Amino acid sequence: MWAKPVTLSGTHVSLAPLTQAHAGDLAEASADGNLSALWYTTIPAPADVPAEIDRRLALQEAGSMVPFAILDTSGRAVGMTTYMNIDHANQRLEIGSTWYRKSVQRSGLNTQCKFLMLRHAFEGLDAIAVEFRTHVINHQSRRAIERLGAKPDGILRAHMRMANGTIRDTAVYSITASDWPTVQAHLTFPMQKHQG
Repeated sequence: MWAKPVTLSGTHVSLAPLTQAHAGDLAEASADGNLSALWYTTIPAPADVPAEIDRRLALQEAGSMVPFAILDTSGRAVGMTTYMNIDHANQRLEIGSTWYRKSVQRSGLNTQCKFLMLRHAFEGLDAIAVEFRTHVINHQSRRAIERLGAKPDGILRAHMRMANGTIRDTAVYSITASDWPTVQAHLTFPMQKHQG
């Protein structure tokens, strides 16, 4: 296996291999802002968190996902993220299925989380590209992906069926290995400024 469970640590956030031990914190995180009510994304309701953890761990067992709990400085799980759609042969993966409790959104946690994942992908795993995908109308997510320095690859029209029966057009972005030095500098500068 090319991509394996790993712990990634930064100043304000850590990413730990996801386990059922995180279920209580994540149920509370899902309830913060009633995140499961957002129709254009897929966030588990508090009662569904254990089943979502099991689903992600089954995908890890199958080799297509490495799921993480996102931990704040106190060690509390405040969200989930994954390496997903892992292409071991081509050393390519997607960062996705990410969500955070409402109270930590726009706090700088996402930038540091993505930085840690990108750095590990490019420097630890020697990935050739990291992809990001989101609903074409999820403007908050698209702006966050663009702020990272990812470039648009295009729109996958009628890409998937959502839980409410609507059809999702998916916006696809990527960062390639040759982009990484510039993206790294772009992400490091505001994190250093934030710490100062």
